[in-house]
Amino acid sequence: MYEPRILSWEQAAALRHQYRKTGDSLVMTNGVFDVLHRGHAEYLAKAAEYGNHLWIALNSDESVRRLKGDKRPLVSLLDRAYLLNAFRFVDGIVPFDQDTPRELYALLLPDVLVKGADYTVDQIAGAKEVIANGGRVERVDLIPEKSTTGLIERIIERYGKGA
Repeated sequence: MYEPRILSWEQAAALRHQYRKTGDSLVMTNGVFDVLHRGHAEYLAKAAEYGNHLWIALNSDESVRRLKGDKRPLVSLLDRAYLLNAFRFVDGIVPFDQDTPRELYALLLPDVLVKGADYTVDQIAGAKEVIANGGRVERVDLIPEKSTTGLIERIIERYGKGA
């Protein structure tokens, strides 16, 4: 049976060290990725174009609850990781329990940090550390009307709160 490639911080750091030795570039992005949709797929495909390996820093279930409330996530970390790893351009998932992935980015120092263009560079967790280490930050335009929040709102509108 297929198992998603979930890396511990220690495994990720060791693999990152190997990438540096071989000259492979690491691209990272982060998010909750609850209720995966086309907007996520297109965003991740664009992120993957910036380097050799794309890893996703994925909020743990506890982190999601703190940030988005007790009713989230709708999909567990393991299930979110499984779906994200199904994309051919995703090479690994690194879960984090903190509210932001700043500590993880400071540890791994990816070559490219990608986030949606709805964030300024100053708002992107870990950007300062990545840039200080010679990496760069790329902001990707999001697809209008393709968001988890919008999808949840449409479901509630169509089917009511009992859906």
